[in-house]
Amino acid sequence: MPNRREFLWASQALAILAALNRAHAGTPAQQVASDEDFWREIRRAYLRDPKLINLNNGGVAPSPSLVLEAEIDAIRYSNLLPAQRMWGELEPKIEDTRKRLAALWSADPETIAITRNASESLQIAQFGLDLKPGDEVVTTSQDYPRMITTWQQRERREGIVLRQVDFEVPVRDPGDIVALYERAITPRTRVIHVSQVVFMTGQILPVAEVCALARRHGITSIVDGAHAFAHVPFRFASSADPGQGLDCDFYGASLHKWLSAPIGTGMLYVRRDRVRRHWALMAAPPAMDDNIRKFEEIGTHPAAMHNGIQQALAFHDQMGAERKFARMRYLKQRWAARLTQVKGATLLVGLDPNLSGAFATIQFDGVDPGKLASTLLEKYNIVVVPITGPAMKGKPQFTGIRVSPNVYTSTEEIDTFCEAVEKAVPTLRA
Repeated sequence: MPNRREFLWASQALAILAALNRAHAGTPAQQVASDEDFWREIRRAYLRDPKLINLNNGGVAPSPSLVLEAEIDAIRYSNLLPAQRMWGELEPKIEDTRKRLAALWSADPETIAITRNASESLQIAQFGLDLKPGDEVVTTSQDYPRMITTWQQRERREGIVLRQVDFEVPVRDPGDIVALYERAITPRTRVIHVSQVVFMTGQILPVAEVCALARRHGITSIVDGAHAFAHVPFRFASSADPGQGLDCDFYGASLHKWLSAPIGTGMLYVRRDRVRRHWALMAAPPAMDDNIRKFEEIGTHPAAMHNGIQQALAFHDQMGAERKFARMRYLKQRWAARLTQVKGATLLVGLDPNLSGAFATIQFDGVDPGKLASTLLEKYNIVVVPITGPAMKGKPQFTGIRVSPNVYTSTEEIDTFCEAVEKAVPTLRA
């Protein structure tokens, strides 16, 4: 249970972060990345189990204490008189959340819908498109399984065609990915679905270039931003600044991953001129045809989580997106440099900042990743994720453990993890 000192820090967190921000104004992000005093203060913002080292922040991340407390306070307040306090007072504040999300990523608020997770956001995009039998969707074999399953259901039900392309692991040249998508385009291609960061490996894909390719061919672009939003710095394209930013038609993300917002929050970006002609996943009246809020029509839901997003946005903003990205890359580089020296180790992603960010997957020849992950948890109290890649034509199936630290992860924890892997791998090698 959190103690009084931790709660006091939580109440002052934004003021402390603002002071840190001012103190480091003008200092390059790469320099701040290794400033342990700065990140020690960030670490204090989180309630942690001191017995565990959590290196699975890519799945779902804990919220800073101030986010958690704001959510709990709102739930308690709602519970006193839900019909009035939740619906009448707290629910309208979703508009403030929408505006803040839009502002931080240079988007029009009328293009941002608040959802429950990336899967819901992306399925709104996937199911809302009018497609005919024989229409083709191009994606990769390394996209998220739930999203592939969604297209496969449309295949079975409506007769569309899903084309999945394979790409090498690791990717050496981002241009190869663009060329791969371009070769897959046919006269029947209607949709290109692309992950901004591949969930299996941490590979950053050139989504801006892929979306530009789609636009040149009159093809709808859907970006899976689940592992990129509030992780890899970017902004959406705008009419005020054409040619700059990510010019996609749809973008779905979870906010409970790298933004550390309340669990069960997500967002959907829909290009403004696509809102009217896109069907909502749950029914909305004709009066809402041109309203981004039609994608939020899910019935009763807890306003407390939506409003807790604002605290997470403030925390992210004061920390600084570039500093955050630099720190997480610094931690990734630290463990990667050491563990790639282990016999039979292969990092499944490049270390260039254009190729990977906070997390990566590492493979050890002759070692079952599931057994390694279990050993790390049971013997060393370290949490990682075992990964098994798709079967690809002419290529061996890759495996490994996915390692995703966060801003609250210390260098000492990274070193403890490395020591544990160095001890465990020789005992597990077949």
